[in-house]
Amino acid sequence: MSDLTQSTTGADAVDVAIAKGLDLDGSPIPANKLELYKQVMAKEEGRQRSGVQNTMRSRIVRIGAKHFSQDDLNQMLLDAEFTPLKDKEVAFYYGSK
Repeated sequence: MSDLTQSTTGADAVDVAIAKGLDLDGSPIPANKLELYKQVMAKEEGRQRSGVQNTMRSRIVRIGAKHFSQDDLNQMLLDAEFTPLKDKEVAFYYGSK
């Protein structure tokens, strides 16, 4: 597998690219965009977390909505004993596409 392919696939591809200062196509990320990203992420690093399972659920919903229908994702959440999709999540991720 080539270096470019490795850097554009997988869950951490974007983080790896940002750390290198390169977009997924290999072009440089403008310094002003990197600085703003770093500033916001520094604030996020200091934020108190509510728990791993809450973060897991948030990630499942955010990413799962790209790959699964609303009904399928909701059922998967229920099957895993997570809280089902909330009205605001349905509106945000599945409304008016």
